[in-house]
Amino acid sequence: MKNYVRAVKSTGYIALAVVFLSACNFIGGNGGAPSAENPGYASSATGLEFNEEGGFQVNDFQGQPDGPNLIFIEGGRTVMGSFEEDVVHAFDNLERAVTVASFYMDETEVANIHWLEYEYYIKQDSDEYYWRNNMPDTTVWAKDLAFNDPYVNNYYRYPGFRYFPVVGVNWRQAVNYCKWRTTVVNLKLAEEAGYFEGTAGGGGEDAFAGAEGGDLGASAGTPPGLSSGIVLPGYRLPTEAEWEYAAQALIGTQWLDENQTHKRLYPWDGHALRNPYGKSMGYFLANFKRGNGDYAGIAGKLNDGAMITTYIYDYPPNDFGLYNMAGNVNEWVQDVYRPLSFQDMDDLNPARRDAILDSETGYDADYSFIGREAAYSEEEWVKTSGLQKSFNADNPPMKRLRVYKGGSWADVAYWLSPGTRRFLFEDSATSTIGFRCAMIRAGSNF
Repeated sequence: MKNYVRAVKSTGYIALAVVFLSACNFIGGNGGAPSAENPGYASSATGLEFNEEGGFQVNDFQGQPDGPNLIFIEGGRTVMGSFEEDVVHAFDNLERAVTVASFYMDETEVANIHWLEYEYYIKQDSDEYYWRNNMPDTTVWAKDLAFNDPYVNNYYRYPGFRYFPVVGVNWRQAVNYCKWRTTVVNLKLAEEAGYFEGTAGGGGEDAFAGAEGGDLGASAGTPPGLSSGIVLPGYRLPTEAEWEYAAQALIGTQWLDENQTHKRLYPWDGHALRNPYGKSMGYFLANFKRGNGDYAGIAGKLNDGAMITTYIYDYPPNDFGLYNMAGNVNEWVQDVYRPLSFQDMDDLNPARRDAILDSETGYDADYSFIGREAAYSEEEWVKTSGLQKSFNADNPPMKRLRVYKGGSWADVAYWLSPGTRRFLFEDSATSTIGFRCAMIRAGSNF
């Protein structure tokens, strides 16, 4: 009899366990609650089972894949704006508290070798307008009263400059690169996940090219959509707020709970520009211009070691692990330039969009570059972006002033501070401006 009771109890416990586990599977894991990675086998809202024939399909998802060269930037609250003396009296970036959501940013600036790779693939099957008009302008090195001809002829293509930042790229070209990079990285991820197995046209190096910023459908089949769970959100230029937050890297000043011990004038601690520690003590922490005619120090004791741009991994990274967030080259960001953006924008993920408030018509072109913003002609648009097919004469794109940040090899130390900002027309390129890409962190801030 006792054995019978024990058997009944055991059977009851097993049944309860089965019911419990079934419930967990029904509503998901993670302590019984469904999650993105474990949504369960049925909807917690309707009870309908997922992935049944003819039913709602929920693809496997193991978290956002790691994108090449991307560093995770944990978001949070910061004080955005410049607390450096405003020597140009612009008063266009006053301090204010904002919150920036977590995102990813390139560890380094985009280098010549990366753009050469881009050129190689788009040249294969893009129309001539696109690939010719997405080449860097090497004449940005030319000066009437300086012998920079070797840079004009060699900087972009000579192997010794492979991992130097690409320059001579305008804002529109940088945006095109981001779109192309999104497509080819996602095709690579889809290949690795076996998405194209058993289908024609998928994969292979011939898939990694495309005109008009990355329309690869003809050569690569149909790339998987975002809901597939195997691809990344889009690469893009960072917003000004994201760029400034990443450059500050105040995660390195964290002390105890929500306390930060100090602000930062540069992407490192202190007001000095030289490394105070170890064998590199006394050497500059960034590539910048020390003063009139002094770009690198003297022979036998070259300090920052760079007369122009330099290796994208030179100098210590900041506390997020990002290289050259001060100096080397300035970097394009998404934002349209307006002097009062600091008072107009939201305090969560602030960004200045095209044609929102503060119209160019309110500025006198004789006194402000903003007043000179105007619609592209078709010839200007194709020359700037290479996107011949996207021009709409009835609603032409506007040529805007865009913000760039960070300071460069040709700038004095004032511009190395993350809060400083400058602007240039988006169709312009110089030997001192490059860029890096960013990406949203989807689904989690950790």
